[in-house]
Amino acid sequence: MSLSPLRLAPFLLLVALLVLMAFDQVTDQRDDARRERDSAQWEASGLREAARISGEMLAERDAIDQRNTKELTDVLTENKRLRRSVGDGTGRLHVRATCTTAGSVPAAAGTARVADAGRAELAADARPDYFTLRDQLALSRQMILGLQQYALGVCRRTPVQQGNTFPNLNKRTTP
Repeated sequence: MSLSPLRLAPFLLLVALLVLMAFDQVTDQRDDARRERDSAQWEASGLREAARISGEMLAERDAIDQRNTKELTDVLTENKRLRRSVGDGTGRLHVRATCTTAGSVPAAAGTARVADAGRAELAADARPDYFTLRDQLALSRQMILGLQQYALGVCRRTPVQQGNTFPNLNKRTTP
């Protein structure tokens, strides 16, 4: 059986059309795979950048914490030294105070006055409270300084300052 060229032509045309459609489908799949690969690479680079920035922020936070903890430890150590020296009598805790005489003694009472008795000191039972307040003040001061440094150094970093790799990150989409 022999096929005539007129009968063979539609068959060849049909086969060529099927091959062309399969080639077009493979090309579309290849293009989709490339787009997905590019998107994944872009996302991976963005995640690497975010991880780098997070690492820098954590390192800066740790440095702030370490610096303020050292300063607080130094202040608390100095307070302990002062407390020991006052406690064992090698040091004294003086209070800056003045005694006013106006209003307490009538001027007509005479010219007799009480002699200055020396420097004013805290009572023995008030001294531990004084040093406790010093410790709490030092702790509060270092906490405030640490939070300020954290807010200024870590929290104020904005994506614009860091070279934002996510251009649509801060955009809002409204339906």
